[in-house]
Amino acid sequence: MPEDGTHEVYEARFGAVGIDLDLLAGPDVVLPAVRARSRVEGCWRGDSQCEAAALFDLRRRILLFFASEGPVTQFRHRAVTWERIARAWPGWELRWTYDGPADLRRHLGLDPEAVRESDRKVYPAPVLEPDDEELLERDPLVTVVTIGDDRCHLLAAINDHPVVEGPAFLDRLADAPDHGHCTVAAEAGLHIDPVRRRVGWWLLSAVAEADEMAARWPGWTVECWQDRWQQHARAAPGRFLPPRVSPEQARAELREDAVHHWSQRPGSFWLGWLQAAVSDAVADRVVRTIDSW
Repeated sequence: MPEDGTHEVYEARFGAVGIDLDLLAGPDVVLPAVRARSRVEGCWRGDSQCEAAALFDLRRRILLFFASEGPVTQFRHRAVTWERIARAWPGWELRWTYDGPADLRRHLGLDPEAVRESDRKVYPAPVLEPDDEELLERDPLVTVVTIGDDRCHLLAAINDHPVVEGPAFLDRLADAPDHGHCTVAAEAGLHIDPVRRRVGWWLLSAVAEADEMAARWPGWTVECWQDRWQQHARAAPGRFLPPRVSPEQARAELREDAVHHWSQRPGSFWLGWLQAAVSDAVADRVVRTIDSW
């Protein structure tokens, strides 16, 4: 979004992988790299087709973005990745777009419905058994669901967030295994209070129609906690007990991921952009910046 208020659209195939790591390069590298690509006229990917995107508002110095995978969507790395991107973009305001590309269009004053799917179907996330191997992963694809004060269920964090299912979701969980509590680093969550008819949900990625979930729960109070998983932990004491995160370890792992992404992946779409758009000196400066963390 140039300073004159217009907007330009650029697209990269397979560009969703590592967009958070790419943004660590900062505006002096990222913006020329983006503009080195060919512009796409009148092309906006729909909700299910766009897995990551960024909007650079040059006039107001606002960076809006979201991703479906990567360190910024992982419980253990979310905070440090956000911190480091903010450090790489001094003077810019960072915003996560929980409604994906629709939020980008809203910022531009465009109709968000243009990226909606008219025949969108709900794809329920599978319920996990207590012995599922996914629960052994350091960064598992898990959604934690707590019901009232006494139930905790774990779902695979694939397909749709369970909040989109509405009250019928409770029937689906009737025979689901109760895990008692969740101690893994979940990527999303949902708390349902059947007595007060209240719902709170959060996620570290994005979901279509994020601002419209109340319509899926008629007669209920629905609150989106965005990425504030702490509110879930408070709403379900003793049920959602995520692991403590070591900032030092998370920062070291993020640095390793970034260096690998930039220097060890010749197929990375951003690496190609950097080679085409910036000089060797600038590229070297970026690497030194990472080394100085």
